[in-house]
Amino acid sequence: MTVRVRFAPSPTGMFHVGGARSALQNWIYAQQHEGVFVLRIEDTDAARNRPEWTEGIIAALDWIGIERGAYEGPYYQSSYAADHTAAATRLYGEGKAYYCGCKREDVIARTGNQHSGYDGFCRDKDLGPGDGRALRFRTPDEGETVVVDLVRGKPTFENKLIEDFVIARGDGSPLFLLANVVDDMTMGITHVFRAEEHLPNTPKQQMLWEALGHTPPIWGHVPVIVNEKRQKLSKRRDKVALESYRDEGYLAAAMRNYLMLLGWAPSGDREIVPWSVIEEEYRIDEVNHAPAFFDVKKLRAFNGDYIRALAPDEFAACCAPWLQGTDTIPAPPWAPAAFDLQVFTAVAPLAQTRIAVLSEIVEYVDFLFLDEPVRDEASWAKAMKGGAAEILEATAAAFEALEDWSAEPLKAALEQVGLARELKLGKTQAPVRVAVTGRSVGLPLFESIEVLGRERTLRRLRAARAAL
Repeated sequence: MTVRVRFAPSPTGMFHVGGARSALQNWIYAQQHEGVFVLRIEDTDAARNRPEWTEGIIAALDWIGIERGAYEGPYYQSSYAADHTAAATRLYGEGKAYYCGCKREDVIARTGNQHSGYDGFCRDKDLGPGDGRALRFRTPDEGETVVVDLVRGKPTFENKLIEDFVIARGDGSPLFLLANVVDDMTMGITHVFRAEEHLPNTPKQQMLWEALGHTPPIWGHVPVIVNEKRQKLSKRRDKVALESYRDEGYLAAAMRNYLMLLGWAPSGDREIVPWSVIEEEYRIDEVNHAPAFFDVKKLRAFNGDYIRALAPDEFAACCAPWLQGTDTIPAPPWAPAAFDLQVFTAVAPLAQTRIAVLSEIVEYVDFLFLDEPVRDEASWAKAMKGGAAEILEATAAAFEALEDWSAEPLKAALEQVGLARELKLGKTQAPVRVAVTGRSVGLPLFESIEVLGRERTLRRLRAARAAL
């Protein structure tokens, strides 16, 4: 048997990090078993689907390493509507489904319980299709449905507790439960790995597989992803869009590594490992049952480690989108002609050890490419008090007298300014840093001044002194 797995997102919004994890889990399983990964776009919700969301899914998969051309598809669920309808018709014709005209309020009135499931009122009325009549699957009255699940073992469901569920609406359009099953059968899917929130649907879908004469797939329901309050990640409340993390400057390798740690861990006391190790060691049956905490702080630390591990030329290349701007990343605050690649290359190694996401590169280097630095008002208020004016004036004079404009002589000159006023270097350099870079935190000061150059440095020191 050739293993065939699928990833079946709906193009109704940004690409959820939980979806990215599911895609990677399916992708790895297919790779490990020399199988096939199928991408199916479940686009039957016409009111919410948008073409850009579909392209967003495909582009996001490209980013995390599941590249177009390496998988089968994308297929579109809407293209299989005739198959869905044929399956519903077949189930009705074989007596495995029946038409029902009950509304929810009818069931509540009969049972006296607004939480009760469908009571089977129309099961034996032999109704035909008609306006407002839904098609319900006739579930078994006895026995059990056992789900073979590589993560959760063999969850068992009593059939008598599963209501006769709707498989087609009153207008004849099939519901997700049926469409999903028919698509999986049509595409020869052998394994379905998805989030545990789908587990309650699984016995119903397994019944449909069997009623349509097919062997159900092997299932695997992985734990949901939760936030720091242990609430399921929500698009409305949490930062969940994979594209947002990409555009903020998270590396694809760091994101892939982190996503695979949500509920699983590689061997040994390690978390940051090459992708090849994850591909070799990951086992779906080793995934933890407990909800997985998506820790943004930990992801950020992960990303910083990955950034620091880049070769200098790789780091510079990775920064390019934020130094130039793209369709999804804002242009930097400087004019394109002001950017100097040689200047950036000189300070890039200094920035590489300090940033955690690539978008931070702009604030670290913008002072080099702007006529005047962007002033952080909080930094200015803190640094430009007391004897700041005198320090700026003395520093400008000391720097102007230097013959060697490099980091060490610049540092020595500022130390002398501080000694003359019985100040430590940290106190002395605070107003100088803010005058030159606009901020109190940034790249090493003296290397920054060396790259900025004599003329611009002196001009900024004197402008800051004049502003006090």
